[in-house]
Amino acid sequence: MKLKLHLMVFTSVCFFLFASVVSAAEEPTREQVLEERMDYYINYSSHILPWYYLAAVDQYERNIAQARDDIPEREGTIAIQFTDDFWTGALNPMKDDTDFTSILFFDGNGSDGNLDGKADRANDDDVMLTMSEYLTRFGSTEKDFERALKSYYDRDASVKQIMTIAKIYKEFETLNLDENAFPLALQADFSYRSTWGVSRGWGGRRMHEGTDLFASYGVPVKSTTYGLVETMGWNDFGGWRVGIRDIHNTYHYYAHLSGFNKEIKEGDIIEMGTVIGYVGSSGYGKEGTSGKFAPHLHYGMYKYNGRIEWAYNPYPSLVRWEQEERNAKKK
Repeated sequence: MKLKLHLMVFTSVCFFLFASVVSAAEEPTREQVLEERMDYYINYSSHILPWYYLAAVDQYERNIAQARDDIPEREGTIAIQFTDDFWTGALNPMKDDTDFTSILFFDGNGSDGNLDGKADRANDDDVMLTMSEYLTRFGSTEKDFERALKSYYDRDASVKQIMTIAKIYKEFETLNLDENAFPLALQADFSYRSTWGVSRGWGGRRMHEGTDLFASYGVPVKSTTYGLVETMGWNDFGGWRVGIRDIHNTYHYYAHLSGFNKEIKEGDIIEMGTVIGYVGSSGYGKEGTSGKFAPHLHYGMYKYNGRIEWAYNPYPSLVRWEQEERNAKKK
């Protein structure tokens, strides 16, 4: 009886270990996932529709699905989703129609990318061909691409975000841009804690939307992300500040600087870790006001979900990035 029990336990353990190994082996790495996505973008790109345009639309759709509860994340490699009316045609009584002929009859846009005779929204090839065909109808220039996006999404903010993603992908020629940097050098003398939601008095009653990292005047401030420099200049609240938008629909806000990196300007695409300015105490007044508080970097993060943009607490991200950078240095 004991031998039988031991054999049963041993068999169960072996099965669990085998299943774990198989599961781990089948789970694709981040690099493999990005490589598979890139294959789709390249396959459905053309001389008038570069791969980074398709990649930008797909990444934007992935971002908003992750940020909203009303959009279920699509299964598959590609994140792009279409409405019933767009895919099958507004007057088509069969909203889940996959028959390419009837979709054409009802003026739908769904296409057959894998040539199986069906236009299926569950198929990545069909989805990619449909989006590719739609975007190329408008022409071959950057302005034409913007017009296509405005026609499809009907929101200037969405067009702006997708164009930003496309420019970043074009600059770095890769999808692998998820790495982040801590905004201050680890060897600098700095301190920070979660200050999210703390009340602020200057300029009226308001909530603190960010994290304050206290450091000495002149300590270099680094971009935490790959991104596009969207804003650079004076703000009465934030003083000398920089705003950088990344591929994840996130706007990174760096405020109270004492000055900027003179080699950077609005519209530039920069790498994570690039010095963008220096710690100061500017703000809370007209241009040039400084010294109303101790020198520090105010760092904020804002997410765009396809409808609105809102601030969220950057403290957990800062803690993680600092630890990751310390761990990397130990290696």
